[in-house]
Amino acid sequence: MKKISIMIPCYNEEENIVQIGEACENILKEKLSNYDYEICYVDNASTDKTRELIEQVCAKNKKHKAIFNVTNFGQFNSPFHGICELDGDCVIPVCADFQDPVEMIPVFVHEWEQGHKIVSGVKATSKENGFVYFLRTMYYKTIKKMSTVHMIEHFTGFGLYDKSFVMLLRELKDPLPFIRGIVAEYGEGFNLKIVEYEQPQRRAGVTHNNFYTLYDAAMLSFTSYTKVGLRMMTWLGFIVGFIDVIVAIVYLVLKLTHWNDFAAGNAPMVIGMFLLGAIQLTFMGFMGEYILNINTRTINRPIVVEEKRINFDTEE
Repeated sequence: MKKISIMIPCYNEEENIVQIGEACENILKEKLSNYDYEICYVDNASTDKTRELIEQVCAKNKKHKAIFNVTNFGQFNSPFHGICELDGDCVIPVCADFQDPVEMIPVFVHEWEQGHKIVSGVKATSKENGFVYFLRTMYYKTIKKMSTVHMIEHFTGFGLYDKSFVMLLRELKDPLPFIRGIVAEYGEGFNLKIVEYEQPQRRAGVTHNNFYTLYDAAMLSFTSYTKVGLRMMTWLGFIVGFIDVIVAIVYLVLKLTHWNDFAAGNAPMVIGMFLLGAIQLTFMGFMGEYILNINTRTINRPIVVEEKRINFDTEE
């Protein structure tokens, strides 16, 4: 009997965690009863009652497991680690907030049985804030055009991963794992299948995404899968330098011809200095993101440090 592993990453989801586990178990029993299964909660150091509720669920049902991290390792490392630690024939990550519809699990499994070792869920539409969805669309289109690999628009990591792909993830040993980029890079070799769905609203609680987390995701994708940023610095430097020379020549000619009404004062010099300073600071910061990415990979710290596991040594 094949085994399906459901991985639920969570952080401060006390209002959803029990319900999402029940929803996953119900869909597995109703639609996929000919499969064995496990449901694993990967908690990223929650500060509310999430862990307490997970422990209660795991105590009642040994098919429910848990990994507790010692601290919050971010929105990418913790789910990636959870995927790599499960031993099912396939792994399906499902967000605890119900924005990954559990009804898609049988659809993913069907495509998997047709020979697709990666099945990626892609948001065709979303019930989230329209402006936020528009910004996400612009981001995906931008990174897709700039990336060295064919990035998948509106793919958040929700999908199914065959155990052969999970083995690849374990071998990568990447301290900054970006599952969206990894799937885009290697998906063709695993017969990638894209399945569209409508993203529902969060069931309860508030989203943990903010400007910083979204910015972090954007910078990780840019610095890991694009060269455009660094090359843009070089070309913009050439262009600004060329314009600066032209402006200097024009300004000198105007000075020599005594066109004082146009060329008097230090305004052009001040404006030029501020423009160049703004460009330099912007691209120094962008270059710093690349250096930070390199530095993190060089240090090679573990992706996640676990505090404890529950039910991993129990076979039902």
